[in-house]
Amino acid sequence: MSYPGLIAETLSFFKGHNGDTGEAYYARPGQSGRVPGVVVIHHAPGWDEWITEVVRKFAHHGYASIAPHLYFREGPGTPDDVGARVRAAGGVSDDSVIGDVKGAMEFLRSQPNSNGKVGVIGFCSGGRHAYLAGCKLSGIDAVVDCWGGSVIVDDPKQLNAKRPVAPIDLTEKLTAPLLGIFGNDDQNPNRDQVNRTEEALKKLGKSYEFHRYDGAGHAFFNSTRTAFRAEQAADGWNKVFAFYRKHLATTA
Repeated sequence: MSYPGLIAETLSFFKGHNGDTGEAYYARPGQSGRVPGVVVIHHAPGWDEWITEVVRKFAHHGYASIAPHLYFREGPGTPDDVGARVRAAGGVSDDSVIGDVKGAMEFLRSQPNSNGKVGVIGFCSGGRHAYLAGCKLSGIDAVVDCWGGSVIVDDPKQLNAKRPVAPIDLTEKLTAPLLGIFGNDDQNPNRDQVNRTEEALKKLGKSYEFHRYDGAGHAFFNSTRTAFRAEQAADGWNKVFAFYRKHLATTA
């Protein structure tokens, strides 16, 4: 077995929501040929080292991958510092995230190595954003929600100008197949919320598959955290790559 090289870089000219220019981390396989694209939507801690590792992981597996810095409008600083400012401000708006994801998709499809297929994947708050993007954006070929919290909103007081609607209420508009990865020890989303999300997808006849892991909680893919669970994460990644091979491999 051979391991192809990859090329990774930070883009400072990424065009996001409202044409705003921000940063994005981009990696692609080094060999020639057309490949699928994956937009990585980062978690609430922010645009951090683990997210860049995820982008390179996709490139290693034959995908052109990009992670837009969703918090760039909050100014410079370490991921912890910027993330703290974002949390203090009540998070980023759904509109800005969706606009940034759309810009990332357009970037991937504009590259000469694109096969025309693009998937999205998100972790934690990014899982919620991935679900939301699948419902609000056209042209997504596959959606992966990794333990996205607040897809279901039980307390209406949690909705506001930045988050005006619960993603579950937009499920009817979901057109792409959806993969959900969850830890059974997680509390956001908890087991009941995951079950209710599945019920909504099933009721509306959506194409989906859910995988739940015992002995795993929130962020169990993240090898930089104590929540990391190697066995469950390895199986979860296998599920992600099988899902993307199924839905993104067809060339344009």
